[in-house]
Amino acid sequence: MERTLSADGTAIAYDGVGEGRPVVIVNGAFSTSGDAREIAARLAEHDLMAIIYDRRARGESGDTAPYAPAREIDDLLAVIDAVGGEAAVLGHSSGAVLSLLAAASEQGGRRIRHLFLSEPPFRFGVDEPPADLAARMQSSIDEGRPGHAVTAFQLEGVGLPAEAVEQIRQSPIFEHLLPLAQSTVYDQTLVSSVSTPTPGMLAVTVPVTVLRGERTFPMLITAADRLAATLPGAELVVSPESVDHRLDPGAAARIVGERLGS
Repeated sequence: MERTLSADGTAIAYDGVGEGRPVVIVNGAFSTSGDAREIAARLAEHDLMAIIYDRRARGESGDTAPYAPAREIDDLLAVIDAVGGEAAVLGHSSGAVLSLLAAASEQGGRRIRHLFLSEPPFRFGVDEPPADLAARMQSSIDEGRPGHAVTAFQLEGVGLPAEAVEQIRQSPIFEHLLPLAQSTVYDQTLVSSVSTPTPGMLAVTVPVTVLRGERTFPMLITAADRLAATLPGAELVVSPESVDHRLDPGAAARIVGERLGS
């Protein structure tokens, strides 16, 4: 992994796969750059250079307090600058929210050439998580209880059934989620800050492709469909291969490749 410095001096780890027009992949919650390697490999098959990176407080990237969504915008723009100054961006889940927010910024609007937004969890004012959720999660982490933060995010932020959360907690995967607990506070802070897209986010001028699975969670279907209908000129692509909030690597690469001319 290579390193670039964000505006606040935080080291952000990134890597490139393939050659061609750059496409930066922005992961959602509970994921690191390694989770995007399969999608990156498939994008490379379409003669694209896929850029994966660890969002702050994840993997090999650093972290600098206090957190603000604007710092994650800076992180993404630093990665884009490191690979040439312009790129398409493929964001999934909270990563899609971050990608659209970045494109709405003055600097992002000059760097991001195409947005691919996969199942962004916009609430549009419906069934909003508790306003104090991120603060309670941070308190749990500060008290040395990262597991409580993880389960609170899963239950109250994501909306997973209690039975599913308990199954995860009792499974071996739970230990791998604990190092990502701090990043879930950031995810919750980010998505709650723009739970309904701002006018600026809905006025981006770059091409936008909204992606969702044919069979995914109802809230995400509503969010994707509404966002595509609200963003001027945006297209909605429904992928049968993407199921239950999982972006299918082959389908994603095909959709991106077709629109970037590769």
